[in-house]
Amino acid sequence: MTIDAHQHFWHYDPVRDSWITDDMTAIRRDFLPADLEPVLAEHGIDGCVAVQASQSEEETLFLVNMAQNYDIVKGVVGWVDLQSPTLNDRLEAFATYKEIKGFRHVAQAEPDDFLATPAVIQGIRQLAAFDLTYDILIYPTQLKAALQLVRAVPEVNFVIDHLAKPYVKKQEITRWSNFMTEIAKNSNVSCKLSGLVTEGDWQNWSKKDFFPYLDFAFEAFGPDRLLYGSDWPVCLVAANYTQVKNVIEDYLLPWGADVRAKVMGENAVKFYGLS
Repeated sequence: MTIDAHQHFWHYDPVRDSWITDDMTAIRRDFLPADLEPVLAEHGIDGCVAVQASQSEEETLFLVNMAQNYDIVKGVVGWVDLQSPTLNDRLEAFATYKEIKGFRHVAQAEPDDFLATPAVIQGIRQLAAFDLTYDILIYPTQLKAALQLVRAVPEVNFVIDHLAKPYVKKQEITRWSNFMTEIAKNSNVSCKLSGLVTEGDWQNWSKKDFFPYLDFAFEAFGPDRLLYGSDWPVCLVAANYTQVKNVIEDYLLPWGADVRAKVMGENAVKFYGLS
C-alpha cells in the first residue's frame, strides 16, 4: 500500500482549535475523510493514518469512528492522559478498538523537559504491553528530552513527527542534527518526512530548501525508518497536496523504486501494523 502516514480530521471549533491563528485562515473549517478521499485517489494513495490534533479522548473516539466508516483511514494515533493514575484502565478500554495504533501528546506545547519527566516516561512505557506506538511531536529545543525518552523506553516504537520541526526558514541545521543523530542510533525510532513546508517560508519556499534536512534524515535513519506524511490539512497554509507530495517524490527519484515504495507506504504499514 501507498500510505500518507500523517494527517488530521476535525470539525472546526474556534475555542478548541485556537492554535489555528489568523495567518492560518485557510484551515479554519471542517476537514473530514470525504474531503481527503478524492485527494488521495488523485495521487494514487491507498490510505492514511489519522493523528490527533486536540488533547481529548473524545477526539480519539471521533477518529476511530472515521476509521470505522471510511476505508481510506487505515489507523488512528489518538490521545490519552499519559500521566493519569488510571492510564492502564484507559489503555485497556482503547485496546478494544483495533483502529488505534498508537498515541500522541502535543509535547511541543509543553516545557522543554516534558518528555523526560518520570511520570511521562512511565506512562509511555505502559504502551508496550498493548503493542502501541508513540508519535513524538516536538520542536528542536525539546530534542534532548526526546533522546532521554527513547533511551529510557526501548520497548516502545517511536516515530518523530515532522523531523522535529527543524529551522528550515533560517536554514539552521547543526544543533538539530546533532541531537537527531543520537536519537537515530536507537533502532526503535523512526521519522516522518512530513510538515516541512510549514517550517519554511510559507509564501516563498523552494523544494531545495528542504533537501539538506532530507539528506540528513536518510543518512541518520536510513530508508527503512522513514515515513511519508502530508500533514494535511495543516500543510495547506503553505502548499497544496500535490506540492507537498512532489517535494518528497522528487527527492526520492535518485533512490529508486524500492526505496520509494518503503518511504511512501511499506514503512508505515510495518510501523503501525496497518492492513
